[in-house]
Amino acid sequence: MFSKIWKSLFTSKKRLSLSTGIKNVMVGTMLVVTASFLLSTYVVTINERKDFSKRESESVIATLSNNIVSEIDKYKSLSRLIMTDDSILTFLRSDVSRVDISMINDARYGIMDILNVTEGVDTVMIFREDMIMATTNRFSYKYDSDVLNGEEWKKDIYAGMGKAVISINSNGIAHKLEHKPVVTIGRAIYDIDSQKRTGILLMNISGTAFSRLLDNLNYSDICIMGEDGSFIAGNSEYVDLFEDEFLSTETTHKNVRVNKKLTLLSGARIENTPIVVMRVSPYGMAGIPHRMIYILVFLLFVIILLTACIGFYIRLNITEPIFELSNSMEKNRQCGKLDKIEVPVPNTELEMLENDYNSMIDHVNELIGKLVEKEKNLQKAEMRVLQEQIKPHFLYNSIDTIGYMAFDAGAKNVHEALETLGSFYRNFLSKGEKNIPLSREIWIVKDYLSIQKLRYGDILEDEYDISEEATSYIVPKLILQPLVENCIYHGIRPKGEKGTISIKAEVIDEKLHLSVKDTGVGMTQEQIEKIMTTQKGEEEDIDSESFGLWGTIERIRYYTGVEDVVSISSEIGEYTEIEFTIPNLSYPAGE
Repeated sequence: MFSKIWKSLFTSKKRLSLSTGIKNVMVGTMLVVTASFLLSTYVVTINERKDFSKRESESVIATLSNNIVSEIDKYKSLSRLIMTDDSILTFLRSDVSRVDISMINDARYGIMDILNVTEGVDTVMIFREDMIMATTNRFSYKYDSDVLNGEEWKKDIYAGMGKAVISINSNGIAHKLEHKPVVTIGRAIYDIDSQKRTGILLMNISGTAFSRLLDNLNYSDICIMGEDGSFIAGNSEYVDLFEDEFLSTETTHKNVRVNKKLTLLSGARIENTPIVVMRVSPYGMAGIPHRMIYILVFLLFVIILLTACIGFYIRLNITEPIFELSNSMEKNRQCGKLDKIEVPVPNTELEMLENDYNSMIDHVNELIGKLVEKEKNLQKAEMRVLQEQIKPHFLYNSIDTIGYMAFDAGAKNVHEALETLGSFYRNFLSKGEKNIPLSREIWIVKDYLSIQKLRYGDILEDEYDISEEATSYIVPKLILQPLVENCIYHGIRPKGEKGTISIKAEVIDEKLHLSVKDTGVGMTQEQIEKIMTTQKGEEEDIDSESFGLWGTIERIRYYTGVEDVVSISSEIGEYTEIEFTIPNLSYPAGE
């Protein structure tokens, strides 16, 4: 419901004014705060009731557990007293041939004399090592001879080395008639003189001892059980609620329904015992934080009042001054002038907005003036460009005239050199274009090498492996000529023997792979790393021999927008190969 109201406040198809929007925000805020308050109060109340019930159950279980442990400790002390009785010692120490019914009765009477000082002990069983038994209240138990004659039931008692071991139902060797569970304290008996084990004592504590304890504590919502789920004392109606998760010594809480009412079921096993204590407590009104709720109600009214005050303040100090600023700007626009505005505003932020608007007006007027001046300068520059275009044509015509003169004079080689030079400059200038097809870049290199061959003769050879697909790729003008020039002056010529310059171009994965290789003196790895790692602004560290190569690499990086565009491989005295990888950016020539 609240989401629909909130959506209706802020999702109107019409554009709302700031004042209307603020009103909507205020109303929405009040609705959200009220809903949040009601929900928070409900959640806090429920959680506090649950937490209070949990804390109370934990306290009750802890108190009862401590009392049960104290009660068991009392019976442990009693068991130690029984083990030191003279009639018991005589019974345990005698040879099997001397043990008779009178000796067993003496032992039984000795136990009964000790038990007269206490209540709650249902029976005491004394077993010699040869399993001859002296016991009280024998005929109220049914013994399991198979288990009794075995060794399994003795293991935990023997492992205790004389310490008390707590179990349920005579450690499994006997069950009380009418299936009434008992808590058993077991001890291994050791001779005081020889320290040899002479027998086992089992003391069974009846459920009445624990019932009496519950009555003394006035607990009626408690069920005491064995870890096997057997009922010992308390409210037997809760037996069916027992689960294995209550076997933990940490108190476990669960929500259950008892008589169709939601109640809290808490349970925990008493440490070092097989006894489980469970408590069922209904959720009542106890634990509700009434003071906290009163404080929350007060805070709700304070928030609503503050929200209304904030709305009034915003309208008086923000929305109305903004309307005045907007009206002044609109009047300025309707007049068709870029003049400053002067509106009295109540705070510095709106004054900053007014000043920024006036500064923008000044800046716009300044830009308009610069734009007019720039347009004038552009027209002047265009006139200069038209004049400069005359110069290349004069250069071409002059080279042609000199060439014809050389041809008429019979200097055929001079005529061919001038023709090649003219072709080189025509491709070099390329009508002012910055980027040209690779085919034209190859012609520039061929013309340049033709001129160089006139000087160096047979020591220089060139070869080309250019794929048809690669010739249409657009590349920056003059990326090959500086490399070829480096090959001649810093590679082949210093070697002093005939060399070859190989230019290869192919397209792989829509990228142009362009390489220049010479059979010159080669480069060291240090020179290669210096060229590859030098950044722009550090070019003064590059020597003159490598500056042309570094500049070409930087141009390719700028053209492609990628740093990793070149690889250099070389072997001293054998070769140097430089390869560029250029994507097909499809720039029109001249860009």
